[in-house]
Amino acid sequence: MSAADPEAAKAPPRARRGEDKLKKFHEEESLGRAYDAKMVARLWPFVRPHWRWLALSLATLLLTSLAALMRPLLMGNIVSVAASRDLGTVVRAGVYLAGTIVLQQLLYFAQMYAMQIAGARAMADLRAHVFRFFQRLKLSYFDRTPVGRLVTRATNDVDAVGELFASGVLNAVGDLVQLVGIVALMLALDWRLSLIAFAAMPIVGLLVNFVRRRSRDAFRDIRTKTARLNAFLNEQVSGISVVQAYARESAMAAEFDEINVAYRDANKRSIFYEAILDAAIEMVSTLCIASILWWAGFHRSAITFATVVTFTQYIKQFFEPVSLLAQRYTILQAAMAGAERIFQLLDEKEVEDEPVAEDDGAAAAGEPAIGFEGVTFAYKPGVPVLKDVSFTVARGEKVALVGATGAGKSTVASLVLQLYPHQDGTIRVLGRDVRSYGRATLRERFAVVPQDVFLFSGTVLSNIAMADVVPDRARATRALERIGALELFEAREGGLDASVDERAANFSAGERQLLAFARALYRDAPIVILDEATASIDSDTEARLQRALEAVMEDRTAVIIAHRLSTVRAADRIVVFHKGRVVEQGKHEELLARDGVYARLHRLQFAHAE
Repeated sequence: MSAADPEAAKAPPRARRGEDKLKKFHEEESLGRAYDAKMVARLWPFVRPHWRWLALSLATLLLTSLAALMRPLLMGNIVSVAASRDLGTVVRAGVYLAGTIVLQQLLYFAQMYAMQIAGARAMADLRAHVFRFFQRLKLSYFDRTPVGRLVTRATNDVDAVGELFASGVLNAVGDLVQLVGIVALMLALDWRLSLIAFAAMPIVGLLVNFVRRRSRDAFRDIRTKTARLNAFLNEQVSGISVVQAYARESAMAAEFDEINVAYRDANKRSIFYEAILDAAIEMVSTLCIASILWWAGFHRSAITFATVVTFTQYIKQFFEPVSLLAQRYTILQAAMAGAERIFQLLDEKEVEDEPVAEDDGAAAAGEPAIGFEGVTFAYKPGVPVLKDVSFTVARGEKVALVGATGAGKSTVASLVLQLYPHQDGTIRVLGRDVRSYGRATLRERFAVVPQDVFLFSGTVLSNIAMADVVPDRARATRALERIGALELFEAREGGLDASVDERAANFSAGERQLLAFARALYRDAPIVILDEATASIDSDTEARLQRALEAVMEDRTAVIIAHRLSTVRAADRIVVFHKGRVVEQGKHEELLARDGVYARLHRLQFAHAE
């Protein structure tokens, strides 16, 4: 519990259990043992298209390593020729050293540039793949997964993998080449000094192994806490009006503080282990150099000053790749933790299938527009929302679905669009089983006007014409004109090019609803679903939208899902749902005369209105 919220400690057990469930919703489960080779193998398909840049980087990396190996020899050569006091020879040796250093830096620039180009392009492909996978996931997955966690997958986790390239982790290949070369040259120069340097390797190995095991867990924890932080922030920003209305700012700040502290502590652990490794390797390196100088001081006759200079430079270069390997390993830990999360998502089985139909555009002539036959459906196993539902909607017919809240009306729309797969029974659209359609082909048959209209950031035109890649301005204008809203939107600055802010904050509820009607008209689909399309607006606006309703339903099959019975009186037929079943069907007057469920709903609603 957060220290900033002492009242939380006094909460009853049931409340604390609720808090624990909320944390689990935002938190992620710990992953099992990681197999780095498998992660790299799964990343390779995204890197393979850019292999030329990668090959260029590796080629220049080898040349850079060779140039680095030459530097201590050239420095030792300068010390040797300096004793001869031949100025020309000394200058020549200095020019060779300067040229080698300049060449090394130029090669390093080319190598890092090529590496980061390959990485940036590969990560762009991976991020695009993750986004496309989001669009294939079933809605049931989004129902139980925080949005912030999914955002973390496409941003933070992909960025963590991209650090493999941006931070030069793949330069470890060059580090290994350089280490092998340094060992060979040190042995060739003096095997006794080499043994002094190599005596420190077991200590370095133990340090690296100590940090490796703990840093892996720390970086996994960082990825988990990042996802939780993003999920909480997304929820709080989306619901800020509710938080402020109920004066919950302090409580939410305390909860955020708890999450933020956990994220900070996870980062502190990774920094701690990395700092230990850096300091320890630097200490071992310094002790090695000191030991070599001490030994050389007692054996001056057996070793030259030039050899000592060359050897100390090789010692520095020997421990530099070791230190870099350790640092890059910690970055690799973060990248592998990010890759684990990404591929855990991509392994998710709840994806929409794309059936193959022989003729995706064919529809059986003369069959009803929509047909439900014994359909049963449950969002959660064992809790059916629809139970053995059967009804039809003829082509051109206007059918209203009514019932109490939770009766299953909106679920019908979700099933007919195959946003959720039904468990039992058959659903047909234009005479064909919905499962025989491709997703895009099926949904092109429908235009949907929801209760909660979602407008994307962009323009009025792009939101009306969202079914098209290239908006048809004339067609959008005709759609607005038919619903009687053209003048309303043209009066805005920019007209159809007026900007739509995030969450359409610069549009009223009525304006958003009008745009939804215009969007449906623009699509010009044969079947229209109106899901509580006028439920959230006032009576004056509803009267204005009546023309829009009539325009949208004209010459089309219409399914009107409504809770307010005043909007369904003119329907050709009313289908009444009660506790997930169809209990009545008929016209408004017929159902009132039966004095059943519909009549009871009618009396309750209009008695409340009076």
